[in-house]
Amino acid sequence: MNTLKRNIPNFITLSNLLCGIISIIFSFENNLVYAGTFVFIGIFLDFFDGFFARILKVENKFGVELDSMADLITSGLAPAFILFQIIRAQTEGNIHFNLPFSLISLVAFTIPISSAIRLAKFNLDENKKEGFIGLPTPMTATFIAAIPFIYLQDHYFFYDSITFLCLTAIIFSILQISTIKLFSLKFNVKYFTFDTLNIFRILILIFSTTLFLLFNFSSIPFIVILYIILSLINNFLK
Repeated sequence: MNTLKRNIPNFITLSNLLCGIISIIFSFENNLVYAGTFVFIGIFLDFFDGFFARILKVENKFGVELDSMADLITSGLAPAFILFQIIRAQTEGNIHFNLPFSLISLVAFTIPISSAIRLAKFNLDENKKEGFIGLPTPMTATFIAAIPFIYLQDHYFFYDSITFLCLTAIIFSILQISTIKLFSLKFNVKYFTFDTLNIFRILILIFSTTLFLLFNFSSIPFIVILYIILSLINNFLK
């Protein structure tokens, strides 16, 4: 029983990893909506492995490292394949050297490269419970995984603009490995106060819920951008 209890968070982490693998398979089949769906499910599971580890009091270094490996696949490589397939589809007429894809579509893989660097830095960061150094990989993954859904809602700019797609890969890669401080979205209920940081967290919660109810998946890029902007303002006010 103790072994089962100790490994419950690890089972959740491995389920997160499996979602990333399934997402990549769907990307190969060019079914990007399903690919994005499994990225979202994986990110959802990623939240609960740490939650259950704390609740069950079974946190350990193995779980931390396993979580990073899963995040690299689900929040790094899987969204990169989604972005790769979208850019590839938009640049089919620009294929060179008899490759089955355009060279520019490879820019999507700056995402998992920067994710690997970002996750390694995160594991070494002793202050990570207070916030993040660099944009968390799930934020990047959420932004990219939403793009196929946005296309279904007839917002073609996010899908058809090669410039936007390439800038998405480059900017989010830079943000992931940057030294920008971003606040954690977790409330400390025991020591809750209405300070600036908690007010920003409440604003994120209110705006995210409202925007998602109004615009569904089209709201996700704006929610991620709002989080980055509020984090920068929070840094300025410190």
